[in-house]
Amino acid sequence: MAAARLRSAAARLRPGLAAARGERRPLGTAAAEAVTADTGAVAAGVLARWELMGARDYYDYRRAIYGDITHKAILVDAAGTLLAPTEPMAQVYRTIGQKYGVEYSENEILMRYRRAYAQPWGRSRLRYVDDGRPFWQYIVSTSTGCSDLEYFEELYQYYTTEKAWHLCDPDAGRVFQALRKAGVKTAVVSNFDTRLRPLLQALKCDHWFDAVAISAEVAAEKPNPTIFLKACELLGVKPEEAVHIGDDRRNDIWGARDAGCDAWLWGSDVHSFKEVAERIGVEV
Repeated sequence: MAAARLRSAAARLRPGLAAARGERRPLGTAAAEAVTADTGAVAAGVLARWELMGARDYYDYRRAIYGDITHKAILVDAAGTLLAPTEPMAQVYRTIGQKYGVEYSENEILMRYRRAYAQPWGRSRLRYVDDGRPFWQYIVSTSTGCSDLEYFEELYQYYTTEKAWHLCDPDAGRVFQALRKAGVKTAVVSNFDTRLRPLLQALKCDHWFDAVAISAEVAAEKPNPTIFLKACELLGVKPEEAVHIGDDRRNDIWGARDAGCDAWLWGSDVHSFKEVAERIGVEV
């Protein structure tokens, strides 16, 4: 009887837990929607309390080991966390490509890009080797149906300029200044080709970081733990003393944790670099 009651209670709470986590669920009747709304509110409150208690315990644990500043280093993903494209990729590919005869719509370019990017890259175990040109030539020609080398070079060079990218967090400079003043070391850890260094310079944020670990230089791509371990080596810290911030659960979170680092998902666990700083105990 007790087990049956527990199963019944779990069944009633399950839709609410899904709603609290933002999971998709099938559409139901109005009555079912009302029940879900009620249980969702209860479940959200329960989850919030559990998360708050867990966070407090975790920070107390870290402070007991490392002191008031809980991490000695912050590792940051580049594309999608530190910086993002100024305009949608498919729009840029089509706009520049029109004078080279590209006729695909933006939707078709995006669909073909995603399909090409998801395929195993057969020429080497790494997508980005040195400047990444062979890989990106394949991506551009497959996405647009255009193999014109002048078109490729114009696109390739465009994505090396500050015009093509913007910083995700406009307050990032102030935060990284505070982190470095507090003695926290910082590094970029990115699956990228060798254009990343000049790009960081063009965006005037290269001086925020003590080190840059790029997959094309390290010969390892996230989620391979090697690239995180290399970043820690460059900073002179142990993996357990660092926290990595990134927007990809597989590449950033799982990869960093496999290396022994702490890891927070950008846009979910944290939403700004100020929040990151305050979480580790640095005032901005």
